Amino acid sequence: MFITFEGIDGVGKSTQLDLLETYLTKRGHEVMRTMEPGGTDLGQEIRHLLLHRKGEVAPRSEALLYAADRAHHVATKILPALEAGKVVLSDRYFDSSVAYQGAARELEVDEVRDISLWAVGGLIPDLTILLDLPADVAIQRRNKTGVEPDRLEKEQVDFFERARDEYLRRANEPRFLVVDAAAPIDEIHQKVLERVKLLES
Repeated sequence: MFITFEGIDGVGKSTQLDLLETYLTKRGHEVMRTMEPGGTDLGQEIRHLLLHRKGEVAPRSEALLYAADRAHHVATKILPALEAGKVVLSDRYFDSSVAYQGAARELEVDEVRDISLWAVGGLIPDLTILLDLPADVAIQRRNKTGVEPDRLEKEQVDFFERARDEYLRRANEPRFLVVDAAAPIDEIHQKVLERVKLLES
C-alpha cells in the first residue's frame, strides 16, 4: 500500500500519520514513513533550498526543484520499499505541488501535474487522505505551535486558500478521502481506518 497525506499547513497531518503508523505496525505491516520534500539525503538539501534559503525562488524553479526531489525520492526510497512489500506512508506527494506550486503560485496546474507524474514515473498512491480546513483556521493552528515558519508558511491567507481550493477540486478522484480536520483527532483516525481497512482486505 502507498498512502499519502495531504492538506494545507496546519491541518494535523503529522498526528494522523503517527496514529496510522501505529495501527499498521500493530497489524503486522512493515511500514516505511517518509515526507516531501526531504525524504532522502539529497531531498534534505533540496528542502533547505526551497524552504530556508534567503531570497525568492522563481515559481517555475520552485516547481522543478520539488519535482527533482520527488523523482529521487520515488526512485531510491518509495519504489524499493513497495517492491519489498512494505506499506509506505508519505507526508505529502505530487498533489502538494499541484496545489502549492500550481494553483497557489498561479502556474498552470495541469503542467505542474504532468511534470510531477513524469518525475515519479506515473506512480499514483493507492489512497490519498486530504485533511481539510479553511485557510485562516489552519494558519491560526500552525501559529500556535511556536515553530518558526518556513518560506512557504509565511505566505498570505489567499495563497493557502488557492491551494485548498485546488486540493478540493482534485479530490473528485476515487483515491481521495476528504476528512474535516476540525473534527476530533480520534474521529478523524477512525475515518482513515475505515478506508485503510478496505485496502487491506
